[in-house]
Amino acid sequence: MKNFIEELTWRGMLHDVMPGADEHLMETMRSAYVGFDPTADSLHIGNLVPIMLLAHFQRCGHKPIALVGGATGMIGDPSGKSAERNLLDESTLLHNQSAIQKQLAHFLDFNEGSENSAVMVNNYDWMKEFSFLEFIRDVGKHITVNYMMAKDSVKNRISNDDSSGGSEGMSFTEFTYQLVQGYDFLHLYQNKNCTLQMGGSDQWGNITTGTELVRRIGKGKAYAITCPLITKADGSKFGKSEGGNVWLDAARTSPYKFYQYWLNSSDEDSEKYIRIFTFMDQTSIEALIAEHNEAPHLRLLQKRLAAEITAMVHSQEELEKAIKASSILFGKSTSEDIKQLDTQTFLDVFDGVPQADVDASKLAEDGYDIIAALASDTGFLKSTSEVRRALKENSISVNKEKVKEGYKLTKNDLINDQFILLQRGKKSYFVLRLV
Repeated sequence: MKNFIEELTWRGMLHDVMPGADEHLMETMRSAYVGFDPTADSLHIGNLVPIMLLAHFQRCGHKPIALVGGATGMIGDPSGKSAERNLLDESTLLHNQSAIQKQLAHFLDFNEGSENSAVMVNNYDWMKEFSFLEFIRDVGKHITVNYMMAKDSVKNRISNDDSSGGSEGMSFTEFTYQLVQGYDFLHLYQNKNCTLQMGGSDQWGNITTGTELVRRIGKGKAYAITCPLITKADGSKFGKSEGGNVWLDAARTSPYKFYQYWLNSSDEDSEKYIRIFTFMDQTSIEALIAEHNEAPHLRLLQKRLAAEITAMVHSQEELEKAIKASSILFGKSTSEDIKQLDTQTFLDVFDGVPQADVDASKLAEDGYDIIAALASDTGFLKSTSEVRRALKENSISVNKEKVKEGYKLTKNDLINDQFILLQRGKKSYFVLRLV
């Protein structure tokens, strides 16, 4: 049995650990859970750290439990939040749970044939029959208000209360969140022999409420482990791009954009991320870092990081497509390479490149004159004379292939029956969209 605490320590994934947890985990196979917020039908890369906690836990010989908060998702966790979230209905939460389980299967082995196979549970299953009176009688009486008020997540929110009925402060609903999450731990302790809860460092207060309920009601001993909240060296928020969250769902964040996010990591961040977000061993990572430091301009660290995570989240096939797409702007790609891109990846690759809509009827049988396409119809180049000069200089390309004066654009030039990529020199691009 591998030492889980040691694994987390060298990877930089350990923030707080309750005394005795290390010895507890080395005695025999244990069960631990992490809770996931089901308020969207996809997880995002901000969820990757707790996912990797469970994945490493399983690889160390233990049994991981992924809890989808169908009940707690109806309340809203105040930890790290400055306002109360919108509450979701049951059907939406059930849909989101199904989508999340499919994503977790990329990291966790849910094969029931193995002793430490992963399990997914939904706290709505045991909370839905719980009446309010039963809950305050059987659970609430064991935790004092003073204990709950001492939690940072509560103190921070209450200090914002403008006491005028505004939107600041904390509702009673949110105040009870730590009791509901704490009861989850007690339930899993009693029914799944779960003795450990893990999460981000902002969850320490909620998790320790659970260990307290296990002690007071379950008459047992439970443990807590948290990991650091991931930050970026430049101070910007990890997991965010210009378009918002970087999602694990390809329909929300394409594999190309996902790959690019990691590829654009700084050297400092990449050294940290490769330990946290891959399963590479310590020796391999240290060797890669040393090799990278000898020639940082080759970006070996970023390329390996992006490749490992993209293949894990999407697939090896999607990784290869993302690498090929990445080479289109800067590499020696061909017309055929570009035509293999799906529409979304094409738009992602050329995001920000000037575009113009052109009537598809211009691609008549006799073709669409390249001079009109470059100048009068689109304004890509300023004048007909500038176009002719560029054509004579052999600096105009259609779909990455050089063309001469007199060239006619036809339907054979279309990418996904819709686009044509025009280019002057190495870096100046323009996209024609045929409508």
